[in-house]
Amino acid sequence: MRVAALYDIHGNLPALEAVLDELGRERVDRIVIGGDVFSGPMPLETIDRLRGIDRPVHFLLGNGDREVLLRMRREESPWYRNAPEPWRIPVRWTAEQLRPEHAGLIAGWPATCSLSIPPLGRVVFCHATLESDTEVYTRLTPNERLMKLFAPADAALVVCGHTHMQFDRRVEGMRIVNAGSVGMPFGNPGAYWLMLGPDVELRSMTYDLTAAAARIRGTTYPQAEEFARGSILHPPTEQEMLAAFARAEPAGESGGETGNG
Repeated sequence: MRVAALYDIHGNLPALEAVLDELGRERVDRIVIGGDVFSGPMPLETIDRLRGIDRPVHFLLGNGDREVLLRMRREESPWYRNAPEPWRIPVRWTAEQLRPEHAGLIAGWPATCSLSIPPLGRVVFCHATLESDTEVYTRLTPNERLMKLFAPADAALVVCGHTHMQFDRRVEGMRIVNAGSVGMPFGNPGAYWLMLGPDVELRSMTYDLTAAAARIRGTTYPQAEEFARGSILHPPTEQEMLAAFARAEPAGESGGETGNG
């Protein structure tokens, strides 16, 4: 069995279309959408495209999806109440674009799922960790902290996302793989995802970035220009984001929530 893991799409329909076109040329049995379908510039088109996939799809709830769902319900999380207004704008706008049926759909997305993928065995998928959708970690996070975060999975392989940068790490017999971000990468421009079975393959691809940026700029998304420029054409560098996440990583027990990732 081959499984593609697509994380952190953030309403970037052109990037999603490019990845799904690539998957259409390969034998893929299942797709895991690992959270943070939202928020972003083309929410309706993105969820409609995902619901139209012609093979089994497993959706997970990311922190971005959760915040949008709360706004659709006229509720506010502590993050929303305390976040700077530029971070709240895309959440509020996305919630206004979606339909009531989408609230029920998002509410049904679980935090985790597991699949048996020969010869990899049992693979556990989560957005950030099994117990939190906002924990911050990177390829530089100390082994001791990674083990504390992911040991509850009780699996040889855990797939995660949230921090938008791929890595593949082995810690005390556990393999922890970050699938990266389809729609809002940190590092080189493009779309990033993961292929599982029979091996573990970190994938990336370029697509027509200029055309994608033009499509985003043509939406009513209130931060369309910022998204086109900063998430498609010229994303933050990996070093910039590693430094930012290092500041956000807790010295003690729990993680923080940085931006809208």
